[in-house]
Amino acid sequence: MNNMIKITVGSSTFTATLSNNAAAAAFRALLPLTLKMEDVNGNEKFYRLSRHLPVAAANPGTVREGDLMLWGTGGLVLFYKTFSTSYSYTRLGRVDNAAGLAKTLGSGDVEVTFELNQE
Repeated sequence: MNNMIKITVGSSTFTATLSNNAAAAAFRALLPLTLKMEDVNGNEKFYRLSRHLPVAAANPGTVREGDLMLWGTGGLVLFYKTFSTSYSYTRLGRVDNAAGLAKTLGSGDVEVTFELNQE
């Protein structure tokens, strides 16, 4: 199974590797998706998915820039800053090289496309 996806914001594209778990497989099955993600807490982009995904939540201790996570059963979160957290998430994947991600996502709501990487 191809675990590589593309995340596109405007003219910028990042590659990401999906985790090897049921939640990531369920997310992969939804692709392609173009979502209007809202900025939350100045460190993440968030979108409430219309369906629930499998959950295996754990507290990562530290969220890293580029982490793609599930909050609860349907909260898709793309983090663009690294910080300590007390919240639990289900890991969906991670941006392979997050350099420039924060600048690209900006401080407001943004349209983000997630799709399979066919390369």
